[in-house]
Amino acid sequence: MTSLLPDEQDALDMARLADGCDAALNHLMERHSERLFHYLVRSLQDEADAADLAQETFVKVYQHRATFDRRQKFLTWLYAIASNLVRDRFRWRARHPQVSLNAESSPGRNDLHETWPDGRPTPSELLEADERAATVRRAIAALPEELRLPLILAEYEERSQAEISQILDCSVKAVEMRLYRARQQLRFTLGKLLEPV
Repeated sequence: MTSLLPDEQDALDMARLADGCDAALNHLMERHSERLFHYLVRSLQDEADAADLAQETFVKVYQHRATFDRRQKFLTWLYAIASNLVRDRFRWRARHPQVSLNAESSPGRNDLHETWPDGRPTPSELLEADERAATVRRAIAALPEELRLPLILAEYEERSQAEISQILDCSVKAVEMRLYRARQQLRFTLGKLLEPV
């Protein structure tokens, strides 16, 4: 028996889901929920919101299972759904301001720190790396949404510019420009913040 490529397995599971095999959704979630959750955490800077939107994304996959275009990559469709939910959440936050995106984590709380690579041998290196990671997270969170989402999709989710253009429903050239602007803005912001004193 030959094993299927991930995209082929996704297409097969979507076909099974559309034909009434609800267990196929579990297979899709097993393969993609963790990575989707990390994308949402990076986008929203809030683990609770990310968990909610990850569930909501798969609910929408289920609700729209019959309309999925099988010629399209499932992951592109999944990230498009999630990105639309992120935009909706930011609109909701703008109408209901309660928590700042720049809010500092309370001491001793390891929420977002766990998503960054480990391998820092000494306590001083650990502290310095945590400070730099927090600075980078704040700089990314401060980017406008139109720059932040393509940057996260490109850098953390390793999506191609063509895929990002489909996910965000814009041209490849627009993605290229947004990535360029996001990286320029980060270089400027982080250059000032991370300069040696």
